[in-house]
Parts: sequence; structure tokens; C-alpha cells
Amino acid sequence: MSETVKDPFEELTKGKSAESTDPFRIFSEWFVDAEAAEINDPNAMSLASVDETGLPNVRMVLLKDVDPRGFVFYTNYESAKGRELLGQGKAALCFHWKSLRRQVRVRGPVTPVSGEEADTYYASRARGSRIGAWASKQSRPLESRFALEKEVAKFTAKFGFGEIPRPPHWSGFRLEPVEIEFWQDRPFRLHDRLRFRRENADTPWSTQRLYP
Repeated sequence: MSETVKDPFEELTKGKSAESTDPFRIFSEWFVDAEAAEINDPNAMSLASVDETGLPNVRMVLLKDVDPRGFVFYTNYESAKGRELLGQGKAALCFHWKSLRRQVRVRGPVTPVSGEEADTYYASRARGSRIGAWASKQSRPLESRFALEKEVAKFTAKFGFGEIPRPPHWSGFRLEPVEIEFWQDRPFRLHDRLRFRRENADTPWSTQRLYP
């Protein structure tokens, strides 16, 4: 753990108000620790959504950006998660850093990122990943591995050595949290839980400790 990171639970016990404790600052400090401690993908997070019947879905995705506006990730909008997020407009995230014995849960509405944001991130991806975004009809039935390889070959030939534009069906989402919960392991399962809540992005956070 970095020496500069502050314990949010300790800060509240010293009498700091909810308004003076910023969950995005806490997350950023914890994320720095995770980057140093986790061997693989410290930005991995489970993403939960629901379909039109209310049946939930969950899968692992990668966090690509976070700031006070929210948590950003990218996907194929025609995939199952893309359709669910566009249709329902709400989601939940969970980060679990086992080596640090920490967890962060996030809930809130999701909205598409701007085209400029999506273009910038797409251009930063490896060339093979950009080809894959064109070749994969994500979440739809695939008759064989060979069929996918044919699609990859087709788009590789199409774009040659030139620029690969972002597919119109591929972009990102930003989850704007109305709830963020920090969890820290403690002995005898008497864990620390600290929950931040707000009505929307224009209202202040309230803070509560929760029983483990």
C-alpha cells in the first residue's frame, strides 16, 4: 500500500463530514495501490446489466477512464451488454482487488460517451483489436472459429496498411454513479463498509457506515 493513501474509514471517524470526503479521490488512491499490487488487469471490473425482462447479466470488462464525471468502458453497441445498457440505461460495477482485500461497488445511470472520446480511445488500441471490432458480431451465434478468422482476414485486407476507422456500432459508456461503496477486509469478518450516495451528479454525497 502506498504511504500517501488515506484510509477513508479513519477519516470519517476523525469527524470529517460526507461533503469533505470525495469518493472519486478515494477510488483514485485505491486504484494506484491496485496497479502496484495486482499482477493482471487491476482495471478489471464486473459489469452488471439487465435485459428487457429484468433478468440480470454480469461479465468482466476493463475500466478505461475515470474522473468526477464517472467510469468509462467500451464495447460493441450491438452486443448483449450494449443492447441492455442502451435499453435500460442503468448498470452496476464491482472492482475486487484480492491482493489488497478490497472491493468497490458502483451503481448509477449510463450514457454513451461522445464520438470524440470514442475515436480517441479507439485510435489508441492495437491494430488487431481495431480489426477485431469490425470482424466480431459480438454476442451473436458463430458457426465456427474459421468463420471468425475469415471475417478478420476480410477486414485486414480491406484496410490494408491504412487507417482503420471506428465502426459505427463500437463506442463507450460512462456510468455516472449515484452510489459508491468501499469495502475493506478486517479480521473475523468484521469488515469495514463505507457507502456514498447522492440523488444525481448535481447533489452532494451523503455517507454511511454499514454493518459487515
